[in-house]
Amino acid sequence: MFTFLSFCAFSVTPIAISLILLVLFLEQASYLKKKRQAAGAVIVVPFLGNAISLIRNPAKFWKTHSLISAQTGFSVDYILGKFFVFLRSSDLSHVIFSNLRPDAFLLVVHVFGTKIFGEDNLMSLFGQDHKDVRRRMAPSFSPRALFTYTDIQQKIILRHLNKWERICSQKPDQPICLRFLVRDLNLETSQTVFVGPYLTKEYREEFNSDYNLLNNGLMKLPIDLPGFAFRNARLALGRLEKELAECTRKSKAKMENSHEPSCLVDFFMQEIIRETSEARSTGKPAPAHSTDAHIASFLFTFLFAAQDASSSSLLWAVALLDSHPTVLSRVREEVARIWSPESDTLISADQIREMKYTQAVAREVIRYRPPATLVPHIAMTDFQLTESYTIPKGAIVFPSVLDSCLEGFSEPDMFDPDRFSEERQEDQLFKKQFLAFGAGPHQCVGQRYALNYLVIFIAMFCTLFDFKRHRTDGDGCDELIYVPTICPKDGCTVFLSRSCSRFPNLSTE
Repeated sequence: MFTFLSFCAFSVTPIAISLILLVLFLEQASYLKKKRQAAGAVIVVPFLGNAISLIRNPAKFWKTHSLISAQTGFSVDYILGKFFVFLRSSDLSHVIFSNLRPDAFLLVVHVFGTKIFGEDNLMSLFGQDHKDVRRRMAPSFSPRALFTYTDIQQKIILRHLNKWERICSQKPDQPICLRFLVRDLNLETSQTVFVGPYLTKEYREEFNSDYNLLNNGLMKLPIDLPGFAFRNARLALGRLEKELAECTRKSKAKMENSHEPSCLVDFFMQEIIRETSEARSTGKPAPAHSTDAHIASFLFTFLFAAQDASSSSLLWAVALLDSHPTVLSRVREEVARIWSPESDTLISADQIREMKYTQAVAREVIRYRPPATLVPHIAMTDFQLTESYTIPKGAIVFPSVLDSCLEGFSEPDMFDPDRFSEERQEDQLFKKQFLAFGAGPHQCVGQRYALNYLVIFIAMFCTLFDFKRHRTDGDGCDELIYVPTICPKDGCTVFLSRSCSRFPNLSTE
């Protein structure tokens, strides 16, 4: 018996080794065939590829690709069985952004996002379906709607700044890390602006917990098994969208009774109700993608895009203003001419428009540190990128927004808000390079919302607080970390103290 087993083992082992070597050879050959003459790794670790380097230090990994793609504008690599193409050139990025269609590219939220978000979300829509949904969204980002949101945003900002001030006054000699405080601020802001009174106070804690589970899962390996973060993220999204569908139902009932809209979903539902009524009167079916479940999916896309992107921008605004005292001084001078906390009023829409320099600062924060540095797409078919290179079907394509925003602009590595002044107008001169909000048919529909929010935060934070970054020699606090959007390595740790005699005396509820 022993001799027979030994013979079997002796016979099978070489076969198994040969099969493994064959698989490894075929995998390497497939990678090299897709790579061709493109810049990038020549030999990759089987299946894992360069995943370990990416997980250990994402900022260094993407910086390396930026460097090796400098000559041709793109590079390639291999991670977890996925071949990908990194685009440094803004011209090449525009090629991708302008070709979102079934026979070219699919925009995805995350490399493995379709496994969590499914294929029926806003970013996955093409052509007329996508145009119709964006048309229905338009009233949600009209001047009237944005004015409604600014009041909500300011009240929540003031409530959270009051909280931060109380924390710091108890231990004035200790700095506080703003990263998680800003996250909580943005969660409340996004929830209140988007679904207003329909998300009950009882569910908000569960909503926040589920959102954090989702974010955590997106940073982990896509192992869809019980107990793993990726599975928890997928289940959390199901619960989040179920609750947002209930919010949609409540909003629809309220808007059908001709109430004034008080949040984003209300403006959205007004348009849905109008189009549904017109369709019914002419005997046509209801508009596509207008069910409560569809609207819930779209609402989550808004929330997901706004939440982490805004957190990133607010943190970088504080970090960059601290390291550029002249810019900070000019912001404070401008805001003081226009608004005072002692006025006991919120900043009006007209006053926001008057804050030209503060708006320039907000735009420069987003250019200098675009929150979503990479915008992943999937090649739906072989696509000729340049005369000498064709992106293979199934490849993940990463247009680098960060690299594009550092192209063209005068002294692009400098933080210089004056580039957005009426005199220099670099936002127009280098409009093609300023891709922080994307381009093409899927360009961010909420960019004015995001800029308004950032302007309001900068104005209030700089007026109400004196602040100083907590730095130690060689701490590299301004290095990038991905969480999943970028933020300062130290989470923006600062000393805070109130700089005005008192906060505005008004209700923040």
